[in-house]
Amino acid sequence: MGLKIGKYELPEYSVLMSVYDQELPENLNESLESMLMQSYPPSDFVLVCDGKLTNELNIIAKSFQDEFKTIFRIIQIDENVGVGKAYNIGIEACRCDYIVKMDSDDISMPNRCLKQMALFAIKPELDIVGTFVEEFDSETDKTVAVKKVPILQDEILTYSRRRNPFNRQTVAIRKEKAVSIGGYSDMKLCEDYEFSARMLRNGAIGQNIPEVLVRYRINENTIDIRKSWKHTKAFIHVRWIIFRAGDTGLRDLFIPCATQLALFILPRRFTAWFYRKFLRHSEEKKQAKQKNKK
Repeated sequence: MGLKIGKYELPEYSVLMSVYDQELPENLNESLESMLMQSYPPSDFVLVCDGKLTNELNIIAKSFQDEFKTIFRIIQIDENVGVGKAYNIGIEACRCDYIVKMDSDDISMPNRCLKQMALFAIKPELDIVGTFVEEFDSETDKTVAVKKVPILQDEILTYSRRRNPFNRQTVAIRKEKAVSIGGYSDMKLCEDYEFSARMLRNGAIGQNIPEVLVRYRINENTIDIRKSWKHTKAFIHVRWIIFRAGDTGLRDLFIPCATQLALFILPRRFTAWFYRKFLRHSEEKKQAKQKNKK
């Protein structure tokens, strides 16, 4: 039985997390703790180990399994298969009708799952619920930016023509709908955008909570990853898939791909400025507005 608030009974939920051997032990520990100490705790927790982990990571995973033995399960994959395949294995293993995804190095706010499950309870027609996300510097813990996404279905559908309308770190999904579309693809980058687009194409109804409920860890290497050729190729590939499926037009295909190619070619400093200026709501901008009001 789920938690009851007023006339609404919140559904029970599973947490799904995938981890591989490059994760920092302290990040995994903090991420696991943030999900298992939710104000409305999970009824099921599936940790998919995508390939063999380091001793340090194994110790952390086993310690949480020992402490939360009634709900915490570890699924070991012998070889690294990539995020998409790991998620699909995890989705099949989840016992609840609703699944809250969590990255192994991010931090969820204490009321994240309570608010997402409350929205599912109030609007049972929903298939996918996300939130805003706060990017923070892993060295200083300082907020760098807040990434906002559209709230309601019509805005989500329009936004999805060029970009993922859900912050991948924040998504909660209805298991039945995810399974019905075949789960995630086996691509190793940008799989979340392709998954969201396919969910929407197949009639999924989504909504985002206009509140920061997940903190996303970034560091000095984040910009290098975002402008790398590997990321650029994946970015273009997933948009080509979405275009071929009929979700976008030529203009919606060309503009994001041309922008990403420019970010790949232009200097790192420009890429960092571009993300802060156009793709994120920076903390500096927020503070400037507050000063002007005073």
